[in-house]
Order: sequence, then C-alpha cells, then structure tokens
Amino acid sequence: MSLSPLTSNLGVTRAKHLLKRACFHYNKDLLYTVSNMTAGEAINLLLQDNAVSYAEPYDPLPNDNPHGFWLSSGIYPPDIPNQARKRKLLSQWWFYNMINRVNLKDKLQFFLHTTFTIASGDVGASHYFYDYLRLLEHYSDGNLKDLAKKITLDNAMLNYLDNTQNNANNPNENYAREFLELFTISKGEQIGEGDYTNYTENDVIEAAKVFSGFKTQLDRTIIDSDTGIPMGRINVNQHDQNEKQFSHAFDNYALQAGVDENSIMDELHEFVDMVFDKEATAIAYIEKLYRFFVKSEWDENTQNDIINPLSQQLMNNNYEILPIVITLLSSQHFYDSDDSNPSDEIIGSIVKSPLQLLATAINNFEFVIPNPNDDLDNYYRFSIYFLQNAFWPMSGMNLFAPDTVAGYPAIYQAPDFDRQWFSSSTILARYRMIECLITGRNALGQNGQFGSELDSVSFVENNITSPQNLNNLINDLAEYLYPFSIDQDRINYFADLVLDGYPDYYWTDTWNNFVADGDSTIVKNKLDVLIGAMVNAPENQLM
Repeated sequence: MSLSPLTSNLGVTRAKHLLKRACFHYNKDLLYTVSNMTAGEAINLLLQDNAVSYAEPYDPLPNDNPHGFWLSSGIYPPDIPNQARKRKLLSQWWFYNMINRVNLKDKLQFFLHTTFTIASGDVGASHYFYDYLRLLEHYSDGNLKDLAKKITLDNAMLNYLDNTQNNANNPNENYAREFLELFTISKGEQIGEGDYTNYTENDVIEAAKVFSGFKTQLDRTIIDSDTGIPMGRINVNQHDQNEKQFSHAFDNYALQAGVDENSIMDELHEFVDMVFDKEATAIAYIEKLYRFFVKSEWDENTQNDIINPLSQQLMNNNYEILPIVITLLSSQHFYDSDDSNPSDEIIGSIVKSPLQLLATAINNFEFVIPNPNDDLDNYYRFSIYFLQNAFWPMSGMNLFAPDTVAGYPAIYQAPDFDRQWFSSSTILARYRMIECLITGRNALGQNGQFGSELDSVSFVENNITSPQNLNNLINDLAEYLYPFSIDQDRINYFADLVLDGYPDYYWTDTWNNFVADGDSTIVKNKLDVLIGAMVNAPENQLM
C-alpha cells in the first residue's frame, strides 16, 4: 500500500471516483476534463471555484410582511421570530450554493460538521448557526487545532452543549466530554475504572474547569480578529482560577489557570495544544478522514502503511488539513492502484449518503433548482417543502441536524457505517427522489409542484452520442453514473424496460420520429422510465 502519488492521467473511472468522493456532484464536461488530468492537477482544479450564487438567505414569510434578509437586519437575534424556519432556510442556502459550484472545500466543510457536530435546532437563534457554518468554511482548508480553539467560543456550540452554563461554582461537563471523546482525541480502550487510555474521567472534570466561564454573546458584537466571525465572551468571575491537573494520559500535565481574559484565552490554547500534542489525536482525525473519503473498514496493513504515516504527517504539519487531504486523494492507494487484491476494492465501496445521492442526481441530469434570486416561491417549495420537510428526514439525514452530538450513525457507528444510509425506513425517500426530480413534484409530501423538472430529452440530446442506439444510450448513461461499466446482461435488462415488448428497432424509430417532427412525448416517457430505473439501480447507490 502506498501514499505515493498517482502520476498518470486519471481516466474516466478514476475521475468519477475522485469527483464523487471529493465533491458533492459533477457534470459530464467536468468528468471528461478531469479524466485527462493527473490527480494533483484535478485537485487543484477542485479548489478554484468559490462562486456564491445565493449571497444571503431570504425569509419570504409571513406573506404580508416578509422577514426578508433577517441576518443583516440589525435586530437583536433572539427577538426575531420563527427561528426554526430560518435555520432550515440556512441549511438550504448552504445546499444551493454548494450544488452550484464544484469545490473540495464544500466536502471538507461538511466533514468538519461531522467532526465538530451540532444539531442546528438546538443552537438558539439562526444567526449563531450561520456563524457556525461560516467558521467551518473558514477552516475547511485550514488548521484543525485552531478550529478546536475557535469552536469552543462559537455561540452555536456554547448553546448546543450547554457550555454557556458551565461556571466555576457549578460545572457542566457536557462540552468537555464531547471535546475529548468526539471532537479531538477520542476514547481508546478502557483499561480501568474511568480510564479510556486516551483520557480519564478526571481529565473530563479538569477540562470542564478550563472551559468554565465561556459565555454566549447573543448580540454578536464581539468579532474574532482572526476570522471576522462573531464569537462568545469570557466571564472572568465564572472561570475556575485554580490549577488544572491532568492524568497520566496527558503525562500528568499541570495547567496554570488564567485570571483575566487574555490569560484565560492562553489557558484554553495551552489546553488544546496539550491534547493535540498526543499522537492519538492525530490518529483519530486521520481515521475519520479515511472513513469519510476512502472506506469505512481497513486492515492492519492499511493502518500501518496509510493511516499511521498520514497521522505523523498531520502532526508534522501542525494539523493543517488540506495537505493531508491532497496527499490522500492523490495517492495510489486512494485509486486502489497499489495492490492487486480484488477483495479490498476502494472504488465503489461507499454507500452514497442522501446528500450525495441527491446532489449528484441534480447535477448529473442538469436539473435546475428554482433560483431564489428571481423565483422565490418555487425555490421555497423545493427547498423547504420538498427537501427540508420531506426528503432529508425521510432519507435519514436531516441536514445539519443529526439526532445526537455523535452525528449521523452512518458516519460513526460500527460495524455498518455507511450501509446504514440504506434501510427499510429510508428506501422510499431514496427511490422516489428521482421521481420527484423527473416530475417536478413533491411525491414525498405536500405542496405539489416546485416549478422545475428534469428535462430528460434535452439531457440526452446534449450528453449522449448516438442516442438512437439504445445499447449505446444505456452504456453511456452507465459510464456516467456508475463506478464501473455494466455488462451486456444489465444493458439488456434496462433495454427491456424501454422496449416494453417491442422489437429492438422500436427505440431507433421512436427517436428518429422525434428528431423529424419534434414531438418528444413518447421519447420523454421512455427516457424517464430508463433514467428512473438506472438511478434507483444498486449500482447507483454506491460511489
């Protein structure tokens, strides 16, 4: 197994693999452009698009007096009503911008959310959720250690894990526990009462003291000088000003207490540095990155040849995330070209999340989401009634709102991991998703049409060579959609759905008649059946 870079051009199969793992979508032009690049060249391309199509979310309700651009209204955030709706609008604002650009940073931003997790419904005013998203974006190509320091004073996080209630005389350990267990070093093997190898219960208690006195600043008037993002504040009188004594897990480190705002901030930074100085912290991050970008399971050889060297590189780079991700996504190992073992395939080894499934379908088939800048009513029907109120919850992935601080079970819960995206409770949403895009109608809930539908005929005209040849049409779609090509038996299966008992020449005649007279009715019906079946096929559930 090798982290050495793959130096040859990627080709179509590897280009698909990179784009699906490194982005939430791709289109045909990008796929074939990237197929003629090396991995390094492709990754550089995926870091260039920072376009924002929807600059600021807008609330169109109530109809008689819309709240409008509430984030920049200047009104005291807790005084603004309907915050739950506004948090939903923010999730979909992020989705709309992400879907309209191709950028590795979007994938990394979501990775950071799965690591420093909040549930958007429990953070207070939507403004704080907005600042949280901006903080993750700021560090999506930056420093994990710095983010761990900044997230501690993030107003959304302070609310979500109750650290704003953590005082010297009334400690609250929620944030301290999750900081160690989920956000940084993680639990190791339990070796004694309250001793998890990487930290102990006493370390949780001491960490809570470090975090005491950190409070929300609800009016967002304190701006962090490094990020330009609003942050919380320090209440010196509520901070534990005693020495903090950590366990053998941290080499019995004694941390001197801060006594004013500056020294308390120094104390926080020294504590975070102490945690990040441990190799276990680097390994925890690399294992999460590997599970997110590569696959959920690995053997001892992978641990020794890939994860441990990347962990050392992460420490050597002082926890800069982007160089590590570039090394991983450029490596021979990522493209499964470093061994000949057919049982450890990486390409096609991950079940697509609902986010990935929907995003790739939208872009693969050139579905146009109603533009919030000039078609707000239909945008609202699509983004709130369809996505936020129907597809996300029914598919098991409330966007930015997992059920617990541990995040989405498919990302962290062994042994099934990503296989949990596909279950009896989520299958309806997954299978009806493409029907919704094809018909432009919310088939999972109320509020009907959303003003846009998949134009399957134009898509085929623009992207498929020789579409009158049914075998060629199916093969081109499979190459576009699936991790690997399909055999003739699968082509015949999909062809039978189109032909519906008619002879092979039926499709050619049907297509040629459409070209001659412009009547696309029959062609569209058949293409919609074909696309629906190919999107819902097992091959398309994987990436």
